[in-house]
Amino acid sequence: MSEQIKHECGVVVMRLLKPLSYYQKKYGSLMYGLNKLYLLMEKQHNRGQDGAGALCLKLDMAPGEKYINRERSVRMNPIIDIFDRIYEKTEELKKINLKDNNDIDRIKNNLPFIGELYMGHLRYGTFGYNDIEVVHPVMRLNNWRSRTLVMGGNFNLTNVDELFQYLIDFGQHPKDYTDTVTALEEIGLYLDEENQKLFRENKNKNISNAKISKLIEDNIDLSKILRSATNNWDGGYVMAGFLGHGDAFVLRDPWGIRTAFYYHDNEIAVVASERPPIQTALNVPASKIKELQPGSVLIIKKDGTIHNHMIRVPEKKTACSFERIYFSRGTDVDIYEERKKLGEYLVPAILEKINYDYDNTVFSFIPNTAEIAFYGMLKALETELNKSKLKQISEQKNIEKPELEKILNFRPRVEKIAVKDLKLRTFITQDEDRDNLVEHIYDITYGTVKEKSDTLVIIDDSIVRGTTLRQSILKIIDRLNPKKIIIVSSAPQIRYPDCYGIDMTKIGDFVAFNAAIELLKENNMEHVIKEVYDQCKAQENLPKEDIINYVKNIYNPFTVEQISQKISEIIKKDEIDAKFEIIFQSISNLHKACPDNNGDWYFTGNYPTPGGNKVVNKSFINYYEKINRRAY
Repeated sequence: MSEQIKHECGVVVMRLLKPLSYYQKKYGSLMYGLNKLYLLMEKQHNRGQDGAGALCLKLDMAPGEKYINRERSVRMNPIIDIFDRIYEKTEELKKINLKDNNDIDRIKNNLPFIGELYMGHLRYGTFGYNDIEVVHPVMRLNNWRSRTLVMGGNFNLTNVDELFQYLIDFGQHPKDYTDTVTALEEIGLYLDEENQKLFRENKNKNISNAKISKLIEDNIDLSKILRSATNNWDGGYVMAGFLGHGDAFVLRDPWGIRTAFYYHDNEIAVVASERPPIQTALNVPASKIKELQPGSVLIIKKDGTIHNHMIRVPEKKTACSFERIYFSRGTDVDIYEERKKLGEYLVPAILEKINYDYDNTVFSFIPNTAEIAFYGMLKALETELNKSKLKQISEQKNIEKPELEKILNFRPRVEKIAVKDLKLRTFITQDEDRDNLVEHIYDITYGTVKEKSDTLVIIDDSIVRGTTLRQSILKIIDRLNPKKIIIVSSAPQIRYPDCYGIDMTKIGDFVAFNAAIELLKENNMEHVIKEVYDQCKAQENLPKEDIINYVKNIYNPFTVEQISQKISEIIKKDEIDAKFEIIFQSISNLHKACPDNNGDWYFTGNYPTPGGNKVVNKSFINYYEKINRRAY
């Protein structure tokens, strides 16, 4: 994705299942857990650069002793920032000669981030402001440990308005209107009720308050709490939390929109948003790592026992396909193969566009994240070329060795056309500055193209707004003076807003949407735009369950090819000399390449939850009324 799009956050939960003395003896350090947390977060840094947070919870601390440590940052390179501060506080460990378990207990009591439970979070802000107060983990503190809740998540809830009102009707006064605060308080509400119920039951048995607290901690039913709290949640989520006494949980939405993987042995239990970080940090094979199933919760009790409960009826699994196309690390064994397939399935359309002219075509990719799809495309190109070679050879009865060698040695022309200037990209952070500088994000490799005779075929992950293509990539590539430029998107046309985590909520930003609008105007069909607005407006106050996605009618009059052609016209500026076309992945090939992640609502408008239709409805109303704000 050559454009900067904020997307899925990253979560890490880790529980050390042995006493700290075990890790000191086996691994020679009390920082075993802390070091693993850093590695697990760093290996997911692609999932959040707006902020980062780390938290440690210590078990069985005496009253008056601090048992929760937290560091958060919204600075540049936030992971490095928080761990610089954390490691600075643990410098004392280097000076201590550990003799016995009493020394370890003393260190645990006095040094922060030496404990048994860890949580890490990487934030891409898609709701609210980017202030330190909204960076996870967030806390709901209480003098009763069983009422204390810390939480971090990878989530977006589409019905925050309903859930917020529910808390108000219950008598609460929420401190902020965000999905984070709303989710925290809703879980906290049922956590309080469960505590109160257990307190009353034990109080009726004439048990002392101090003993009751221990009984509540031992018997609190997290699955029941979470089942009640999430009953009306609409959206995509992986939610992680700790209770103050040491119970931990990670839950996943019933549609499986967000991803979570876990591993445990007799030493450690780990949950992360992606599989490769667990493989790397713990040196375990992919086969040992399990996916948290939709609608389920993984609970790690204070005593170290691990339980998996189904708390919501699983819906049809619609896991986010963008995880496979772009967001997740390509080092995952399955994602690597899927991205190659995405590139491979584009080849028939590419060959048709270049008229099978390998001699005068150069193949490349932009940005680096499209490299894996490029390998798949290249492999398929070579396969098709080999068929042609075989035909050439079979048609020549007495082929001479030089001619045979010429045929066999012919390969598709591959070049590294553009190199991204990462430092410049980091510098460009504000929208008002980006327009003037964006064209310098990439440098080109001169001398790789035969002027006025070569076609350049460049594969990209996806095309959202088309801004970087229009303002940067096309302009710099055109300096090579190719005859034609073909941009190939490994994703289909992005037509509809996302509401489950990707920062794509303004439908008017999408180049595919603007292409459809222009086509309607050109074909004297502007009445369709007004009709869709009227239909959306008529549904504005309906329950989300009753809302229909009429925005599909904007696209229905036109073929994919017509919209692709119009997108090409919108993106190409008059100053570009080369001819220009765009090829998009088909929906069918997307599902063929990524069979287990078939969430495609941003391409098709088929939202898995009722809240999705509510969001697309609001997004179109905002567009029509020229209101430049998020749809949720």
